[in-house]
Amino acid sequence: MGVHWDGQGLNIAVASGQAEAIELCLFDATGSLETHRARLPARSQDIWHGYLRVQGPGPLDQLGRPGQLYGFRAHGPWRPDLGQRFNPRKLLLDPYAREIVGDFRWAAAPFGQVESPMLQPDQHHQPNQPNQQDQPDPSDNAASALKARAVIDDFDWGDDRPPRIPLTDTVICELHVKGYTRSHPGVPDPLRGTFAGLSHDVPLAHLQSLGITAVSLLPVHYWLDEQRLVENGLSNYWGYNTLGFFCPAPRLAADPADARNEFRRMVRRLHQAGIEVLLDVVFNHSAESDEAGPTLSWRGLDNAGSYRLPPGRSAGYENYSGCGNTFDIRQPRVLQMVMDSLRFWVGEMHVDGFRFDLAPVLGRGDLGFDRQGPFFSALRQDPMLGRLWTDGKLIAEPWDVGPGGYQAGNFPSGWLEWNDSFRDTMRAFWLGGAVTRGQFAQALAGSAQRLQSRGREPVESVNYIVSHDGFTLRDLVSFDFRHNEANGENNHDGHGHNLSWNCGVEGETDDPEVLMLRGRLQRALLATLLLAQGTPMLAAGDEIGHSQRGNNNPYCQDNAITWIDWPKADASLLRLTAKLLALRRQWLPMRSTWYTGQPDARGLPDLGWLRRNGKPLTDWDWNQSASRVIGALIGAPGRSPPIDQACATPLLMLFNAEDLDTDFRLPEGDWRLLLNTAADDIVEPAAEDQPLPSVSGHCALRARSVMLLARQRNFSPKPGDGTP
Repeated sequence: MGVHWDGQGLNIAVASGQAEAIELCLFDATGSLETHRARLPARSQDIWHGYLRVQGPGPLDQLGRPGQLYGFRAHGPWRPDLGQRFNPRKLLLDPYAREIVGDFRWAAAPFGQVESPMLQPDQHHQPNQPNQQDQPDPSDNAASALKARAVIDDFDWGDDRPPRIPLTDTVICELHVKGYTRSHPGVPDPLRGTFAGLSHDVPLAHLQSLGITAVSLLPVHYWLDEQRLVENGLSNYWGYNTLGFFCPAPRLAADPADARNEFRRMVRRLHQAGIEVLLDVVFNHSAESDEAGPTLSWRGLDNAGSYRLPPGRSAGYENYSGCGNTFDIRQPRVLQMVMDSLRFWVGEMHVDGFRFDLAPVLGRGDLGFDRQGPFFSALRQDPMLGRLWTDGKLIAEPWDVGPGGYQAGNFPSGWLEWNDSFRDTMRAFWLGGAVTRGQFAQALAGSAQRLQSRGREPVESVNYIVSHDGFTLRDLVSFDFRHNEANGENNHDGHGHNLSWNCGVEGETDDPEVLMLRGRLQRALLATLLLAQGTPMLAAGDEIGHSQRGNNNPYCQDNAITWIDWPKADASLLRLTAKLLALRRQWLPMRSTWYTGQPDARGLPDLGWLRRNGKPLTDWDWNQSASRVIGALIGAPGRSPPIDQACATPLLMLFNAEDLDTDFRLPEGDWRLLLNTAADDIVEPAAEDQPLPSVSGHCALRARSVMLLARQRNFSPKPGDGTP
């Protein structure tokens, strides 16, 4: 599919089940002059195809060679009431374009229908004549339309190999390619905010020093800025408005003309650093928006064969994405496009996995979400993509905005899912929301109530406190309310229910007591995330205290609000994050398989839960929200030095989300302290053989803090010793 060079010419193939004819249009090097136009001569069922052999004696004549600019025109009926919107006056972008050329401008020309938002009624309506709404617009847009460029790729990958990090060891950092380095003083200015900037030595060293094993990049596919944003002087910074699913966005490249290879060089360098590359992909909708939106590609080629239409195929769209339209994965050519795109990014761009935005759309059949639907079946059996299933690098955002759209826990075994229950539970526990100790324990231990009964594993829970969508970690403890005024929507956009707490002052302050409390809460939240059972995900910048000034929906803020403020990095918080991840690597405090609560040969449970008096939680305790103190006695951590051939070193995690210090009675034995987040500053991770403070009998558990302890190896259990 698409246009491909075979050494002698260009092979052309484009899908449309309803078109009556498809024309190939060729353009000069500027893209402004259409030089040739011809109908594709062959049709095989719904595939229109042809072959353009090289014309001319030499490389200066580009006709039929790599570098050729082209587009399509589709002929067919104009029947929006039947889902058909053909308008041959509109040049259409190849859905398989490898490189997109031109600067899109919001004007009347891209709109396929007369009643577009950019046209004034008196341009088409005459007095005493019927309304011409939903009639094909007669203006030709070829001169200004985006074009595809035929390309040839000869990139030398050398000895590049995917790191293939096991899920047990995976730590994800979600980041925006531009925002991550745009303000980084260690990155050369021409490279800041680009693929090349992300792969520069300094940010790579930062990721490695933290212990990040995978970066999850916000969308890098070619996208458009929505009309409303452009008119307000804003842009779609996040990029969730895709137009080219086979084309890296030139705006993210230091050299826009070389975006594909710059992306590849970035991947190769990240792989050399032992870091996997995951892409956030948006196959739920396109940049063509609703029925009033522009005609750019799929709408003009085969509207009814591309999008979900209401029963009876009215002029509108089923809008399960919240963005105006929804791709119809039930259509074979839509499914093929999604699969071909995934294969392109794995096979030709060497990425290691994907995070699927609004993923239930991909599983929607005629009767709702189906975890065994065509998309999942096609993906699982695919020779190239099937390994992502077994490697666990397929991540679902398990909800969309359509009916029955919340599908958390319902994706197939082997998929990972963003766990919003973990997010909300931990925010509530630490910041004063309504939550019980039972809910906290469930979330900390892999959300078994959501996953285990469906045959899922704890590592399939992607645990997070913060993502790109919402407050940053620092803002979570600095603002009670969203402050999205800069978005131009009267502060009505973004989440209103954030489970945040400003610690007594809204926004910035120099009050030392407030700052101390905010610091302690950030450390406790990070510790809870990074020591929990599951696959942790950090939001880039949270490890250094980045703030978005209270904006919890900065999707349109391509400026200092979203660019990570490296010069103001919180060095202490960074050291804590590194220490937490070092402890996770060394101990994996909570293993990658489900706990049972059953005792081992020592009488210790593989996982038990304690009150502050050292006694096990009772049935009554689980449902209480008044107390925010709980201990997790872990007889079977994921990895630790064994005290004998059969048993690992027990660990103890203590949590105090209350505003007062408390005394916690410890289980039998001597315990050495590995972590106390109450400390205002965290020293570098200690070597295993370095003496650490030890405690026996009881310990002072500071307010708003987490402690991690390990039982001394020389402890000899007495007969009957076990859970107190």
